Amino acid sequence: MRMHAKHDASLEGEAPPQDKVRLTGPGLIIAAPSTGSGKTVLTLGLLRALVDRRIAVAGAKVGPDYIDPAFLAAASGAPCPNLDLWAMRPDTLAGRVAALGRSELILCEGVMGLFDGASVPAGQASGSTAELAALSGWPVILVIDAGRQGASAAALLRGFATHRADIAVAGAIFNRVSGESHRATIAEACRVALPDLPILGWLPRDASLALPERHLGLVQARETVDLEDRIKRAARLVAANVDIAALIRLARPSPLAAGDAGPPILPLGQRIAVARDDAFAFIYAELLDGWRTAGAELSFFSPLADEAPAPDADAIYLPGGYPELHAARLAAAKQFLGSMRARAQSGAAILGECGGAMVLGETLEDVDGVTHAMAGLLKFATSFKTRKLQLGYRACTLTQDTPLGRAGAAFRAHEFHYASTLAADGPPLFQVTDARGRAFGPTGLVAGRTMGSFLHLIDRA
Repeated sequence: MRMHAKHDASLEGEAPPQDKVRLTGPGLIIAAPSTGSGKTVLTLGLLRALVDRRIAVAGAKVGPDYIDPAFLAAASGAPCPNLDLWAMRPDTLAGRVAALGRSELILCEGVMGLFDGASVPAGQASGSTAELAALSGWPVILVIDAGRQGASAAALLRGFATHRADIAVAGAIFNRVSGESHRATIAEACRVALPDLPILGWLPRDASLALPERHLGLVQARETVDLEDRIKRAARLVAANVDIAALIRLARPSPLAAGDAGPPILPLGQRIAVARDDAFAFIYAELLDGWRTAGAELSFFSPLADEAPAPDADAIYLPGGYPELHAARLAAAKQFLGSMRARAQSGAAILGECGGAMVLGETLEDVDGVTHAMAGLLKFATSFKTRKLQLGYRACTLTQDTPLGRAGAAFRAHEFHYASTLAADGPPLFQVTDARGRAFGPTGLVAGRTMGSFLHLIDRA
């Protein structure tokens, strides 16, 4: 990385004992006071602008997000892991940070507002961006939407910068600045309120950079046909309006020590066929990497293309995604559905998560009220017309021995969907509580070696 000698020295500091910690490459957290401040587009632009400067940069994402990491990976050209203090074991999280340390610079995009997380009992991790900043030691760059405020933005910045002593808000970038007068008003207010806090950039409002959205967030990166053009435009905007050299100088390494966490979820089998296409895209790369590291062989197939899982696979994984948007095509995929029924009958382990579980059910009602026949391996019916938001962290334990583990095995998971269950019959897969420990009761279904629920498993507890 091209950095001044002064910057290199400031990153080194006083080295801790090598048998206790190993410093990663320098990192920063891009956070905001609230959702919708523009931190995703800014992070995309920063990543690509750094790549254009021939800096080996990697992105990371706080929290249980399948969609944003794909955008960040497209901008940087490097894998983008999730970092989740609530759902991940300490060794799991530290291992992901250590893997990022192979890069010259790490940019980690926060989740929601800086201090926002799950509702948890006092003293427990909520999964907030601030908690990750405190644990990792990465300084925070705060992205503030200035679109509807002037000098008041300085008060907001001061409040966030001084709210917690264990995190460092090292700089700020103002977004949606309407012009020079607007910029000057905010700059003077910040100079008076926080004379030592650098303002790193002023981004003008640019509606053309807004990424398309749907009911679960952004339209997937793989479906955004002009994604590369959008990233290039964001990079040009950032390069012209952000002091990137000053931003780089604020980065610091993390002293997190990585242990051997093992795979997040134990492999379902020796040869696992994974559904992967626009209907089944909510996959944590670390889950697949963990299976590979544990010795499993992976293959991939597309249900939307009416492909069957590999004939030698002894396990099949249907991840979440958007089957509700492709219900007619899936119902017409006779080879796929027939092969799933045959593989279940022959004893293959089958796991469906959220959208994947919906396809393992008997029927799926789409937004227009049309009912489509699914695989029929689990006795339940779902509807996307009858919508109810289910969102939050979940702690779950297996109710019986399954290919996921023995009865009582515990996991951390996340739930985020609008689909409703119309009918269900059969033994449950999990007993569930929310992040506060409140009982949600049983969820999911088991039929032989076929399992499905609306939960996205993140890690063993």
